[in-house]
Amino acid sequence: MKKQFLILLVTLCAATTFAQTAAKRVREFNLENKVAIHGYDPVAYFKKNKAVKGTVGVSLIYEGVIYYFSTPANKDVFIKNPVSFEPQFGGWCAYAMGSSAEKVEVDPNTFKIIDGKLYLFYNAYFNNTLKSWNKDEVNLKAKAENNWKKIIK
Repeated sequence: MKKQFLILLVTLCAATTFAQTAAKRVREFNLENKVAIHGYDPVAYFKKNKAVKGTVGVSLIYEGVIYYFSTPANKDVFIKNPVSFEPQFGGWCAYAMGSSAEKVEVDPNTFKIIDGKLYLFYNAYFNNTLKSWNKDEVNLKAKAENNWKKIIK
């Protein structure tokens, strides 16, 4: 009886932790109706080196966040290692996260892969923040990582 109670307790704790993590991710990430990257396929950035729109018919919920994929094969790749394909800083503009610790919208077509990680950038009204990022990438990347850690605490 004690063993069954312990198993139940551990299961409930794990479920509660997962629910809290998923809810926090939904609050902190750049999502529209819980969909990440404006519906773009996270795996395509790596496989094709371009932004490719996904579809609702090929989607997956990972820790509360919905991802769309352009192909079932890309969805399968994502399932094997989701953390490798999620955008950095919850999908917010990497430049803004580094320069001012702000959550700024992105243009999914403006991105950069750095050390196997996806970084997205704001690009509108003659302001392509990827250009500014490239001028001081090392410093901005370190600041962005520290700022994001503070936000998701």
